[in-house]
Amino acid sequence: MPRFSALDLRRDLPALLRAARRELGATAALLVAALSAMAFLTIADEVAEGETRVIDLAILDALRQPGRPRDLIGPDWLHVAAVDITSLGSLAVLTLLILLAFGVLACLRRWGEGLLLVVGAGGGLAISQGLKLLFGRERPDVDYRAVEAVNASFPSGHAMLSAVVFLTLGALAARFAERKRLKALALGAAVTLSLLVGLSRIYLGVHWASDVLAGWCVGAAWAMVCWLAAFAWTRWRAGPGNPAR
Repeated sequence: MPRFSALDLRRDLPALLRAARRELGATAALLVAALSAMAFLTIADEVAEGETRVIDLAILDALRQPGRPRDLIGPDWLHVAAVDITSLGSLAVLTLLILLAFGVLACLRRWGEGLLLVVGAGGGLAISQGLKLLFGRERPDVDYRAVEAVNASFPSGHAMLSAVVFLTLGALAARFAERKRLKALALGAAVTLSLLVGLSRIYLGVHWASDVLAGWCVGAAWAMVCWLAAFAWTRWRAGPGNPAR
């Protein structure tokens, strides 16, 4: 029976810990994807049956002056900030971010990460448009809308695409960062931006709250699926004897 010395343990322990962290990350990503997909299916079922109508309308009314759906609550600067924040989830802004990030990755010859970003964003857009066509939900009444909006309401494209793009960018930044604080900052910033974009859509009256929640769920699930695909591809290319970093 083989015997292991303390020297062997000290030498192999760092590699074992790195492998455990990698597998833990993949397991966490799979769990997030599964839970997000289940949450979306639950919300979609409730929306299809009209079960969310009452609470959706109550949330919109709570964000308006009593009896005046056109007048948002809060100071004027908050209205302007909401419009600025919601633009971060627009197709134009996200496309510019993707092109800029892809350019940086191309300069670093990180073609795999660049492809992940492009495929993730493109796939997210296709899923968003497909779901909008499938459900065809009407947006809140025009009296509630503080900005213009097109297409169907469910799920929120801004919430979904911002989750996909920002979470992917955050994951890539965390991968390049060496310090844990920088990793946490990158991921925390990605989640915060996604949440703010979605909340701004509700506040501005262009989406029901259930639209935004569903958009977050689909966006998080798709981002994790893309990350898992990239993880599996990296592991396959590295081979069994050279675990991916």
